[in-house]
Amino acid sequence: MSPDTGNPDAPQSLDTDAVAAYFGDAYPKVEAFAERLRVEGELRGLIGPREVDRIWDRHILNSAAVVPFLPTSGLIADVGSGAGLPGIVVAAMRPDASLYLIEPMERRCAWLTEIATNLALPNVEVKRGRAEEYHGAFECDAVTSRAVAALDKLARISLPLVRPGGAMVVLKGRNVAKEVDPARKVVRKLKGAEPEILDASTVPGVESTTVVRIVRQTGAR
Repeated sequence: MSPDTGNPDAPQSLDTDAVAAYFGDAYPKVEAFAERLRVEGELRGLIGPREVDRIWDRHILNSAAVVPFLPTSGLIADVGSGAGLPGIVVAAMRPDASLYLIEPMERRCAWLTEIATNLALPNVEVKRGRAEEYHGAFECDAVTSRAVAALDKLARISLPLVRPGGAMVVLKGRNVAKEVDPARKVVRKLKGAEPEILDASTVPGVESTTVVRIVRQTGAR
């Protein structure tokens, strides 16, 4: 699906050229992913019926907003990857990075594996299970997630996967500031630095989103 006004399913406010320019070389794969979500997402229980018409602005571009805050190479994990938001989008936009998509549900893992194969994303590896099951198994340069849990719980499951000097970089709602105080104790315990709340924008016509970045301090082992 191309996000232009000629497509009745596309958000009317999006400019095709601006979206294509934003994604650059990743656009063909991201567009193909959006189309698969549009056609199959509701049927496969990945998105709700009200989300079908908002795939680009609410999901694809929202996911892409985190990418500028992620490394261009190294290992990135997406915790609770679900439909592949943001993991698949990140993999397309960060081809030189390796992506672990961590997801406990078998049917969603099957979808992620299928999408990674069909879109020719060799940098993706799907790992079935909960993030906590991989504590101590590997360390990432960055760990991301979207709509998974409150910040305190998210820090508890994500920061142990981050190498010292790396960062937990997550997409959150606009009211995330209310989650920071309750999360500080667990963040400090896991050697995380003070949470940074960042405004992340993509293309004109799409509301910016909120990203929280927590660097795991060196000496955190």
